[in-house]
Amino acid sequence: MSPVVVMPNELNLPKTISNKLKGKRFELLETKRGILLKPAKDFIREARGVLKGSVFSSEKYVQLKREDKELER
Repeated sequence: MSPVVVMPNELNLPKTISNKLKGKRFELLETKRGILLKPAKDFIREARGVLKGSVFSSEKYVQLKREDKELER
Protein backbone atom coordinates (compact mmCIF):
# COMPACT_ATOMS: atom_id res chain seq x y z
CA MET A 1 0.00 0.00 0.00
CA SER A 2 1.40 3.40 -0.95
CA PRO A 3 1.49 6.21 1.62
CA VAL A 4 -1.33 8.75 1.76
CA VAL A 5 -0.51 12.40 2.46
CA VAL A 6 -2.99 14.12 4.77
CA MET A 7 -3.36 17.34 6.71
CA PRO A 8 -4.03 17.11 10.47
CA ASN A 9 -7.44 18.78 10.08
CA GLU A 10 -8.51 15.84 7.90
CA LEU A 11 -8.09 13.46 10.84
CA ASN A 12 -10.02 13.14 14.07
CA LEU A 13 -7.16 13.82 16.50
CA PRO A 14 -7.17 15.20 20.02
CA LYS A 15 -7.05 19.00 19.97
CA THR A 16 -3.61 19.21 21.65
CA ILE A 17 -2.05 16.95 19.03
CA SER A 18 -3.91 18.60 16.16
CA ASN A 19 -2.64 22.04 17.27
CA LYS A 20 0.97 20.79 17.29
CA LEU A 21 0.59 19.38 13.79
CA LYS A 22 -1.30 22.35 12.33
CA GLY A 23 -0.10 23.31 8.84
CA LYS A 24 2.11 20.24 8.42
CA ARG A 25 1.62 17.38 5.96
CA PHE A 26 1.89 13.74 7.00
CA GLU A 27 1.93 10.31 5.45
CA LEU A 28 -0.23 7.57 6.87
CA LEU A 29 1.56 4.24 6.67
CA GLU A 30 0.09 0.89 7.62
CA THR A 31 2.53 -1.23 9.60
CA LYS A 32 2.32 -4.58 11.39
CA ARG A 33 1.87 -2.72 14.68
CA GLY A 34 -0.79 -0.30 13.40
CA ILE A 35 -0.91 3.06 11.66
CA LEU A 36 2.20 5.25 11.54
CA LEU A 37 1.84 9.02 11.18
CA LYS A 38 5.05 10.26 9.54
CA PRO A 39 5.98 13.77 8.31
CA ALA A 40 5.69 13.99 4.51
CA LYS A 41 8.87 14.85 2.63
CA ASP A 42 8.96 18.23 0.97
CA PHE A 43 11.44 17.67 -1.84
CA ILE A 44 11.46 21.31 -2.92
CA ARG A 45 12.32 22.50 0.58
CA GLU A 46 15.00 19.81 0.93
CA ALA A 47 16.59 20.86 -2.37
CA ARG A 48 16.94 24.52 -1.35
CA GLY A 49 20.54 25.56 -0.94
CA VAL A 50 22.00 22.51 -2.67
CA LEU A 51 24.12 24.69 -4.95
CA LYS A 52 25.07 27.15 -2.22
CA GLY A 53 28.80 27.70 -2.20
CA SER A 54 29.29 26.09 -5.59
CA VAL A 55 30.60 27.93 -8.63
CA PHE A 56 27.25 27.47 -10.37
CA SER A 57 24.76 30.31 -9.88
CA SER A 58 21.59 31.57 -11.53
CA GLU A 59 23.63 34.27 -13.26
CA LYS A 60 26.00 31.64 -14.64
CA TYR A 61 22.99 29.58 -15.80
CA VAL A 62 21.51 32.56 -17.67
CA GLN A 63 24.87 33.22 -19.28
CA LEU A 64 25.17 29.59 -20.43
CA LYS A 65 21.65 29.69 -21.88
CA ARG A 66 22.47 32.86 -23.84
CA GLU A 67 25.61 31.19 -25.22
CA ASP A 68 23.56 28.13 -26.22
CA LYS A 69 21.07 30.30 -28.08
CA GLU A 70 23.87 32.08 -29.91
CA LEU A 71 25.34 28.75 -30.99
CA GLU A 72 21.97 27.63 -32.35
CA ARG A 73 21.84 30.61 -34.75
